[in-house]
Amino acid sequence: MKVLIKQAKIIASSSPHHGHLQDILIEDGIIRSIGNISEEADIVVERPNLHVSLGWMDIFAHFNDPGYEQRETLLTGAAAAAAGGFTDVMIVPNSSPSVSSKTAVQYITQRTATLPVRIYPIGAISKNAEGAALTEMYDMHASGALAFSDGTQSVQNTGLLLKALQYVLPLQATIIQIPDDKSVAPHGLMNEGIASTQFGLAGKPGIAEEIMIARDIELLRYTGSRLHITGVSTRKGVERIVAAKKEGLHLTCSVFPAQLFFCDEDLEEYNSNLKLNPPLRTRDDREALRQAFKDGGIDCLASHHLPQHWDDKTCEFEYAKYGSTSLETVFGVANQFAKNLEELVHKLVITPRQIFNLPLPVFEEGSLACLSFFDPEMSYTWPGTGVSLGSNDAFAQKTLKGKVYGIFSNNQLVLHA
Repeated sequence: MKVLIKQAKIIASSSPHHGHLQDILIEDGIIRSIGNISEEADIVVERPNLHVSLGWMDIFAHFNDPGYEQRETLLTGAAAAAAGGFTDVMIVPNSSPSVSSKTAVQYITQRTATLPVRIYPIGAISKNAEGAALTEMYDMHASGALAFSDGTQSVQNTGLLLKALQYVLPLQATIIQIPDDKSVAPHGLMNEGIASTQFGLAGKPGIAEEIMIARDIELLRYTGSRLHITGVSTRKGVERIVAAKKEGLHLTCSVFPAQLFFCDEDLEEYNSNLKLNPPLRTRDDREALRQAFKDGGIDCLASHHLPQHWDDKTCEFEYAKYGSTSLETVFGVANQFAKNLEELVHKLVITPRQIFNLPLPVFEEGSLACLSFFDPEMSYTWPGTGVSLGSNDAFAQKTLKGKVYGIFSNNQLVLHA
C-alpha cells in the first residue's frame, strides 16, 4: 500500500525537513520519499493547514480491560488514542484482574499487537494494586511491562515503595506515582479552600500531595532509582520536584490537561466530570502549573484518560467516581498553554520515550513511518463525545485549539473527518 501525504508542514526538530512544506510517500509502512512527489498512490492525504510530526506518546491512560469493558476496551481505547493523535500509549494496571502478573501483561501485548496504536502495559507494584505485597516485577518486565505503578492507587506503604524502587534498579525501569497521601482528608471531594467552603463540599488540602512528593523524593534520593510523578497539581509540589531535579536525581513529572485548563472555582456547578484525583486546585496553583509547563519544570503530559460508566457520573457529586476521558482532547487543550508548537511536540514525542527508555522514532527516508497529523491553528467546540466508550469528558462544550486529523503507525493509516 502506498500513502501520499501532500503538502504537510513537518515538525521534527532533528530532521533537516523541520519547518518545511513537503510531500511524504509511505510504502508498506516505510517512508520512501520526502519532497515534491508526483508519484501515484493508493491513498492521498490532503487536509487544510496539514502538519505532521513523529508519533505522539501518552504515558498514563486507563483502558479498563479486562474486567470493566463497559467503560472502555483495549480496542476502543486504542481508537480514542488514534483520534487524539497518539501512536503509543501506556496503560495503568487497575483492571480486574489487575496487571500484576506476566500473564496479565501478555494478555494486553498479544491482544493489541496488530492495532495501529502501540499499547504498553504498566505493571502493578503491588498485588492487585492493593499496596500490601510486591508483584513479580522482573517477570512482568520481561513480558513487556514498560514501567511499574499502582496506577490510580498511589502506594501508601513507605517500605513497599522503597523495595520497589530498589527492585527496578537493575531493570532500569521507572516507578510512576500519583502523589496522594490518603490519610490526609480521605473523604475530601475537591481541593480544600475558599471554593470548597462556598460549595459545601469536603476538601482535600494540597499538603496531601506535597507530603507524598517529599516522601517519594527522599526514597528516590536514598535508592538512586527512577521515579516519575504524574498528576502534580500544586505550586509547592512543582517547586519541590524542580528543586530535586537540580540534584541530578532520575526524577520527572507530568501534568494532565485538566489541571492546566480548570481550577477549583470551576466546580461551582458541581460538574461530576471535574471530580478528579488529584483534585483541581486554586487559580494560583494552576498558574504555577502553566508556567512550569512552559519553562520545562513539568517534563511532559499524561492524559489520565479514565472512562466511567454513565451511572457513575450522572449522580450526586459526592457519589460520583473520579476521572474524565481525555485522550481525544489532550492536544487541543495543551496547545493553548505550551511555549510554542515545537516545544509541545517535543513533550509529546521525545520526552515520554526518553523517560521510559524507548527508542526514538526518526523522520527520514527508509525509516518506519510513525506519524501524527494535525492542524495546530484550528479552533473548535469539543462536543464531549468521540470514539471512546466513556462519556464523562471534562472538556465537553469547551473551545479547543488544535485539530487532530489522525495517525500513521504499524503500517496502518487512521484518519478522521
